[in-house]
Amino acid sequence: MPNASANALVPREAVRPGPIADIQKIAQHMARLNVAGLPRNYELFHEAIVGLNGGLAQDIAALGSQPKQAMLDELGLKYRLVGHCGLAGETSRNEASRLLREVAERLAEGLRHRDAFARACDTILKSVSSHEDQSLAAFIGELDYLSASLTSVSSAEMQIGARLADDIKRLETLERGISAMQAAAVADRITGLPNRIALNRVIADLYEREEGAAGSALVMVDVDNFTDLNDRYGTPAGNKLLKKLAGLFRKSVKKNDFVARTEADEFALLFSNVGMQDAMAIADRLRASVEDNLVFATSDKGDSGRLTISVGVALSTDAATPGQLQSNARVALLAAQSNPREPVQAFGR
Repeated sequence: MPNASANALVPREAVRPGPIADIQKIAQHMARLNVAGLPRNYELFHEAIVGLNGGLAQDIAALGSQPKQAMLDELGLKYRLVGHCGLAGETSRNEASRLLREVAERLAEGLRHRDAFARACDTILKSVSSHEDQSLAAFIGELDYLSASLTSVSSAEMQIGARLADDIKRLETLERGISAMQAAAVADRITGLPNRIALNRVIADLYEREEGAAGSALVMVDVDNFTDLNDRYGTPAGNKLLKKLAGLFRKSVKKNDFVARTEADEFALLFSNVGMQDAMAIADRLRASVEDNLVFATSDKGDSGRLTISVGVALSTDAATPGQLQSNARVALLAAQSNPREPVQAFGR
């Protein structure tokens, strides 16, 4: 069972509040803890409160009433939240830029040493050619100077080469870190599925194609009473169900289709080359598959332990923009949620 301080961050309403209520709840918790109203802090508390992330809620509660921003940022990175990954990515890019400037300065330093050696060679050649009667001792002295210059250049280049090799390793490490953060920014931490950002990108790309977005269907899925399940059985059990649900959805899509977890208990599937009749058939199969396969143990004999979902379907042909397509699918989903007897609804039908 989660501790009391963590529970204070997790909403227990059976019905998810609207966006305005969510914002108010987040703002109240942040004000109570004296947390700065930064966008990435709102994202952190949104994940804990609206995203029903019990682990994050416990970690925030453990920081006390006036958590330092650095501690909050560490939590954001720990839970791979987009805003904090972006902040770290910006820091990494700045570090990479600094390293590149240092590399350029070292290369310039190496060129300066070479130029100095070339000038010394030129000076000695001119001296030898203009003083044919130069004594052997003077000539040997100039050769010694040239040898010392060459030694200095070689030593400097070896040092620069070693420092450049070290810089390259640091740049490679930064590149791997930035790549990891970019991947984390579009992946859901619990299920491993793409997240809402990834979904937005895929839909935007769909509408930017020359052939347009015609022939695609967006299916939005909401887990019924997921907040109750989390409260009754705990966050680990809820996360386990989400992972199973993600696995089931993965098996339900073809190579060119797409599935994402967009919110705490909400998923989205994008199907290509389908009309409304096919899309509704797919949605019905998804609902039946979830209700037939996702059964979990419960101590309540009156509880069947079955998971149910509500599904909204919208076609790209009915939406001129990516935002409109998502809005249409959400309208259909809300209609399905309000009518348990018809848990699969199509926009405009």
